[in-house]
Parts: sequence; structure tokens; C-alpha cells
Amino acid sequence: MSIIKQFVARWKTEYDYKTYMTAAASLAVTVIFAFYNGFLGISHASLWYGTICVYYIMLTILRGLIIAAAKRLSQRKALEAARHRASQVISFLLLILNVSLIVPVSIMVKQQKPVNLTLIPAIAMAAYTTYRVIMASVNLKRSKSTSDSLVRLLQTISFIDALVSILTLQNTLIMVNSNGEDLGMLPLTAVTSAVIWGAALFLSVNAIIRAKDR
Repeated sequence: MSIIKQFVARWKTEYDYKTYMTAAASLAVTVIFAFYNGFLGISHASLWYGTICVYYIMLTILRGLIIAAAKRLSQRKALEAARHRASQVISFLLLILNVSLIVPVSIMVKQQKPVNLTLIPAIAMAAYTTYRVIMASVNLKRSKSTSDSLVRLLQTISFIDALVSILTLQNTLIMVNSNGEDLGMLPLTAVTSAVIWGAALFLSVNAIIRAKDR
């Protein structure tokens, strides 16, 4: 019981600890997303779902690297430079990962929709995406108050992950409301996809700059 109380106390009072624990839980959710999109990609021979599956797998690896680095460096507080070097490496990997988003973004802009979904999963996805974006935005803002560069990087990744979920939601809504031949949504899809992708790249570059400045 004392372990539970200690966990709850640290959860309430230590922002960095809460962030790492939340990131650990997010690993499981991201793995589920990866398997789900992988299943759809295989069953429908869909390049869109296949590339999103790969993206989530790489995102899981990045989160795992940060958590592993934080645990390894937790007993080496004097070596703060090592923490920043880890942040620099992972920030660079994040940039590469977000550059690779051009593939699923291009597929979506061309409206190469792999499968027609019903309204119910679209509504569920919309509700969940809204929650993720709100929470990721709040946590990204709060992360500015911490001195832990790995915590800030985790919150940046979470926000970018939320942005990608908006792309997925947009693709789903297009599938629900289009017969696959209507190109009327093409201009809007191109603009919103470009804005979201640009935001992800900006955050990635900014993470690299912050890591180098430390």
C-alpha cells in the first residue's frame, strides 16, 4: 500500500515523473495503433495504413529510447551533458521520422483512400483525437517550466503524435463522406495536410535547436 501511496504522491507533485510514467503508458497505446493500422494495411493492401503503421512503430521506438535514456542517466545527475547529447540524437531522429510523413500525406492528398469506413468509428476517432490534441497542447505548454530536456522532448513528440492523429482523422472523414471519385476535397486536403506537416517539421527542428543550445 505504501508503494501505491508513494506513486500517487510523486504523480501529483513531480511533473517530470508524471511525464515519464505517462509516456510509458503511451507506448502501449502507440503499439496498439501500429498493429491496428498494420492489420488494415495488410487486409486492404493499403499503402496509407502501411506507412502510418511504420510511423507509429518508429514513434514507439523514439519514446522507448527517451525513457531508457532517462532511466540510465537518473543516477548520473552530474553528467547533464550526456542528457543533452541524448536529446540531440533523438531530436534528429524525430526530424527524419517527420520528414518521412511526406509519403502518407501525399497519399491522402491524392485521395487514394483504401477502404470505406462507417460513421461510428469516424465519430469515435474524432472524439479521441480532440482529447489528444487538447491534452498534448496543455502538456507542451507546461513542459516549458521543466529543466529536463528529455521531458520537453517527450511532450514535443506527444504533440506531434496528436497532429498525426488529425491527419488520420481527416483521411477517415474523407473516406466516410466521399465515394472515391469526388475531387472536391482535394484543395482543402492539400492545404490542411501541408499545414500539419509543416508544424510537425517546425517542432522537430525547434527541438534540435533547443538541444544544441543547452
